[in-house]
Amino acid sequence: MITVFGSINMDLIATTERLPKPGETVAGNGFATAAGGKGANQALAARRAGRYVHMAGAVGKDGFAADALALLDEAGTDLSLVKHVDGPTGTALILVGGDGENMIAVVPGANGLVTPADAEIAVGRMNEGDMLMLQLEVPVAAVERALSAARAKGITSILNLAPLIPDAPRLGRLADIVIANETEFERLAGQDGMDAQAREAALVRLHQETGQTLIVTLGGDGVIAIRDGVISRAQGLAIDPVDTVGAGDTFCGYFAASLDDGADFPTALRRAAVAGSLACLKSGAQPSIPLSEEVADRL
Repeated sequence: MITVFGSINMDLIATTERLPKPGETVAGNGFATAAGGKGANQALAARRAGRYVHMAGAVGKDGFAADALALLDEAGTDLSLVKHVDGPTGTALILVGGDGENMIAVVPGANGLVTPADAEIAVGRMNEGDMLMLQLEVPVAAVERALSAARAKGITSILNLAPLIPDAPRLGRLADIVIANETEFERLAGQDGMDAQAREAALVRLHQETGQTLIVTLGGDGVIAIRDGVISRAQGLAIDPVDTVGAGDTFCGYFAASLDDGADFPTALRRAAVAGSLACLKSGAQPSIPLSEEVADRL
């Protein structure tokens, strides 16, 4: 079973021909709303991959709350660990340029009221061998408590080091599996401007220091990872991206789902990389890929 402890947002998405420079106003050519939040996105991806998923987090008592939970509910996600608090549901303001790149500002709202006590409740309902997936859009104290409680119970923790907050390197040391993009990994390793060779050397060094499984997503260049002293690589699909929003969350959700389904590590990486690629092909979309060997082999 997978429990996702993290953020639940309502995304407000505007599209433009190109992203604005600082202080610049550009004309938009589209607008949409969509359920989001890194926690909710990852939970939805894992559920659409066919695994049983609990979502733990918070929404407000406002007009966005029901819409923010609608896709999770429709997919059959267990929402019994989502609390409703006074105040607004978290929101994300997203600009997507014509090349698929994006800029995002997140307003925490109810996500900022997730507490260490909520973490204790969520982990308390889990069993040894379950998986706990976390991100960094809820308060640091709650994430830290969840990671500590998971380790004490023999629960596998997966921490996505996003967004890149000051506490990310410290929290990263508390998880069993860490997933980061290139920039986040540089912060974790304490080394800026890495080329491929330096990145691999840092990956090996950190793995030797911590024993953790470390995964670095590289956008169009796929993913590199290390587990039990062995480096693995996986490549997504060759695509022209329409919208990269949520692609990293889709990767995380499908990776966790694949491990929960019993896949070996290289297979889990490959399935996640393909799912992340497919998420870029349509604005606001996540793929729905069953985790069977037959389907995985065709992708």
